[in-house]
Amino acid sequence: MIKVRELTKRFGDVTAVDALSFDLRPGLVTGFLGPNGAGKSTTMRMMLGLDRPDAGSVTVDGRSYVDIPAPVQEIGAVLDAKAVHGGRTARAHLTWMAQAGGVPRRRVDEVLDQVGLTSVAGKRIGGFSLGMSQRLGIAGALLGDPGILLFDEPVNGLDPEGIRWIRGMMRDLAAQGRTVFVSSHLMNEMEETADHVLVIGRGRLIADTGIAELTARSSHAHIRVISPQADRLGDLLAGHGARVGTGGAGELLVTGVDASQVGELALAQRIAVHELTPVRASLEAAFMELTAQEAQYAAETARALAHEGSTR
Repeated sequence: MIKVRELTKRFGDVTAVDALSFDLRPGLVTGFLGPNGAGKSTTMRMMLGLDRPDAGSVTVDGRSYVDIPAPVQEIGAVLDAKAVHGGRTARAHLTWMAQAGGVPRRRVDEVLDQVGLTSVAGKRIGGFSLGMSQRLGIAGALLGDPGILLFDEPVNGLDPEGIRWIRGMMRDLAAQGRTVFVSSHLMNEMEETADHVLVIGRGRLIADTGIAELTARSSHAHIRVISPQADRLGDLLAGHGARVGTGGAGELLVTGVDASQVGELALAQRIAVHELTPVRASLEAAFMELTAQEAQYAAETARALAHEGSTR
């Protein structure tokens, strides 16, 4: 298990990650969400020992990443798919990774086949599209057959077939008992892929919950009711503290009560109900509501971090 405790990182006057704490559990795909500049990539870099935190810690089964003797066999990661030597072939790139990580060379052909790059294994990486580079990065992450996988925006550059492939792959890896941690801006993909989400803003944790729980408590969640006596039912529900809106003919959009309460109130007053459907908010709607106050700050933070990086 990965444990992040009070993790903090500052760049000049900007606090990119602010006392962030969470656990990553095996057997789940955990989505890592937040506005631009919220601190997601910085957090992932600190988890891998690429940036030194100003405070706090990250441990993998009780050890820091730098103390793991063969890290490629325990944690696989893709943070920047294009951060590779363009003059090497895909097979040569993976071969030196295998040699450096103490991984059997047979794994090179296995992961090339797994990510669909066998036919271009002898081509130079510099000529790869972004989608092909993503697949190569994923091959490198899988090379040591690790129990923990970290992906930062892994679907960038992938076509629809590739997106569906990586979605299935991540869910399969989690089903095998691995820990899968993925950052993405594509809410529809996270809704299809993740079991659990961490939402951050201003470098601080906003939510650590299952997707169903997050969307259920959104104000966008509601109950759709269709009744030939919609006006009467609407007045009845409003009298019991519900908020009632209208849709089409005979349609009510109800919040503030649950579906069972609507059904029981209608039954008690002998009001016919033709449809009673709880409508869960989308992950995108819940996310936008949750981070509405963070967006402006995130944009300002992103500009500050870019300036900080350009002056190093």
